[in-house]
Amino acid sequence: MGNLTEMELQNLRHLLLFSETDMEKYKAYADSAQDPSVKQFFQKECQSAAQKKQTLLQFLR
Repeated sequence: MGNLTEMELQNLRHLLLFSETDMEKYKAYADSAQDPSVKQFFQKECQSAAQKKQTLLQFLR
């Protein structure tokens, strides 16, 4: 990866924060869901947000 500009780093930090927030929300929703299909949906969304975060972190390496 090439060097990132300050603006790109700032945007990346925001995206990482949003992904972390999404993970926390989806986990809370899954934990409180009574319906198994709803629980499974939010668990998958949490995993997706975690994968997105890992992808974004690769730009910092």
